[in-house]
Amino acid sequence: MSELEPIAVLIVDDEAPARAIVREYLLDHPRFIVAAECANGYEAVKAVAEHRPDLMFLDIQMPKLDGFEVLELLDVKPQVIFVTAYDEYAIRAFEVQAIDYLLKPFTAARFAEVIAHAEQRVRGATREGAAPLTNVMRKPLQRIAFRDGATIDVVPVQRIDYIEAQDDYIHVYSRGARHIKQQPLGELEAVLDPARFIRVHRSYIVNLESLARVEPYAKDSRVALLKDGTRIPVSRAGYERLKALL
Repeated sequence: MSELEPIAVLIVDDEAPARAIVREYLLDHPRFIVAAECANGYEAVKAVAEHRPDLMFLDIQMPKLDGFEVLELLDVKPQVIFVTAYDEYAIRAFEVQAIDYLLKPFTAARFAEVIAHAEQRVRGATREGAAPLTNVMRKPLQRIAFRDGATIDVVPVQRIDYIEAQDDYIHVYSRGARHIKQQPLGELEAVLDPARFIRVHRSYIVNLESLARVEPYAKDSRVALLKDGTRIPVSRAGYERLKALL
C-alpha cells in the first residue's frame, strides 16, 4: 500500500457508544476512512467479505460470536486492533498477531499511539514491539465457531462429546451433530480446559463428562465407551492421562 492511499477501517462492537468513540478519535487521523460499522460478529464476517478493510477495530466480548471467533471465520483477515474492557485476553490477542490491544476506557493519546502502529503495519512497516504480557492469564475456550457457506454455527464446549482429527480437519461431535473445521487437533487441545477435555489418542479428544467407562480392548490396548455408545480408541499415553484425572 502506498503512502497516499487511505486505510479502510471496520469498527466492530456491540455497544454503539464504543463504536462512536473509535469513530470520533479517527477524525483526528484523516488517512483512515471508516468503511463500515458492525454491531455483532455475524455482521463483521459479512462486512469483511464485502468491504475488504485494511484494519479492523474488534471488540472481544460480543453475543453469539466473540472477536476471536470472527477472526477464525474470515477467509481474508485484515490487520486487527482489539478493543475490550477486559485485560485477560491479551495473550491470545497477540497470539493471533493483533497490532495492539486497546483497553477500555482509553485516551485519545493512547489511541494515537496505537493508530500510528497500525499505519506502520498496514503500510508494510515492521512494528517495533508489542505491549507487555506479564501477569495475564488465558482462560480456556468456551465455544467453537464453524462456518459452512453462509451458515455460522456456534457450539458451547460443554456440549461437545468428543473431537476427532482427520487429515487437516477436526470433526467435532456434539449431541449427535457433527461440525467440521480446518484446524490441527493439537492447536484446539491447547485452548480447551485440560480438566474437562483429555487427549486419549493421537486422533481423539474426549469430554470427561461424556465418558461412561474405559474397557480393555486387546492386549495392552483399551477403548473409551461414551454415554451415547460411541467407542473411541485409547492409547497407552491417553490411558495414563485418564488415570490421573479419574
